[in-house]
Amino acid sequence: MSSEARYLHPQAEPLLDARLFPADFGNLTAKVERLARKLAESAVERDRRGGHARAERELIRDSGLLNLAIPQRFDGAERPWPEIYRIVRHLAAADSSLAHLFAFNHLQVATVLLHGSAEQQRHWLTRAARERWFWGNASNGRDLGLQLQAREEHFELNGRKSFCSGALGADALVVSAPRTGSASERVFLVLPAQREGLAINDDWDAFGQRQTDSGTVQFENVFVDRDELLLSGGHSPRSSLRVCVSQLILTQLYLGNAQAALDGALRYVREQARPWAGAGVEAAVEDPFIQKRFGELWLLYRGALLLAENAAERLQRAWDKPALGAAERGELALLIAETRVASARAALEISSQVFEAMGARASASRYGFDRFWRNVRVHSLHDPLDYKVRDIGQWLTRGVAPTPSLYS
Repeated sequence: MSSEARYLHPQAEPLLDARLFPADFGNLTAKVERLARKLAESAVERDRRGGHARAERELIRDSGLLNLAIPQRFDGAERPWPEIYRIVRHLAAADSSLAHLFAFNHLQVATVLLHGSAEQQRHWLTRAARERWFWGNASNGRDLGLQLQAREEHFELNGRKSFCSGALGADALVVSAPRTGSASERVFLVLPAQREGLAINDDWDAFGQRQTDSGTVQFENVFVDRDELLLSGGHSPRSSLRVCVSQLILTQLYLGNAQAALDGALRYVREQARPWAGAGVEAAVEDPFIQKRFGELWLLYRGALLLAENAAERLQRAWDKPALGAAERGELALLIAETRVASARAALEISSQVFEAMGARASASRYGFDRFWRNVRVHSLHDPLDYKVRDIGQWLTRGVAPTPSLYS
């Protein structure tokens, strides 16, 4: 098999260089690696095509990995967040869009755990584990185009939501709507995705993260039972951990793309790149400028990775506390803000600068090297990084930690 064929068919090689990007997930390692390889096989082609990846979503469902955030008491696998995040990161190196769907499934489970009553948790999560549910969402907090209206014995939803990642093809949705009488407060609720009056549209059209099913959902007189409203979370520091879970998901997607870009570029330079005529070396890997560039990019990646690992451990400690204090929650939010900014900046630099090391031939569309930058660029706009930096500066200058919000 030629070096080009080996690169274009990643199932013939380890997904990532284990020396640089170790993939150890304990007794889940074989499952994770098998899924990652299957997703990687068609990732470049599917990125070009976009649309709904039905078959690949079923691969995720069949992997048995959708229940990692569900507690054992509800028949789930109950893995800690640092381990879940490492799996998300590894899958993102294979296919960033499908890793996004995988991770957002776990975010919806976290929402039920943080905002649902004990009975609601038991009801929804036991069903999810036993029936192998794939969760989606319609909970974009900035989109106020959905109204929850009280009726005599139930509620009704009318309007639309945008950026509904994972909604298409989901079994259940976590939905948010403004609380009755308040435009600034919202309530979460759980709905079966087949509920009458729901229209889930295949209209996502971004240049990156192209198979995240992040289109719009329309609601027309959608029935909501009172028990489907998740009303027990309130506004406690613990309930606000949902946004912390979410922000660290974004971080893993950035770092997964950075890993894939670095790994792919290193393979390409070792196997295919030709040395520049004026370099005076026989192989591209001997070029001191290429060596220096990879060294600089590696330092960016490693710094962001260490922040991400630390933040995930701190999140787990906060998650395990029944009563989380506001000060500790604020410290965690600061650490996550640092992690998100560092990871996004590192991934954008890495996914762009690897082309300087690989050269012009690597821009051929058959390789799909550009997808890593496109994925990070689209996802890093989820909420402005500048406001994360502002939060950090505010803490440095005034000693004020971020207050819980939709994005901090």
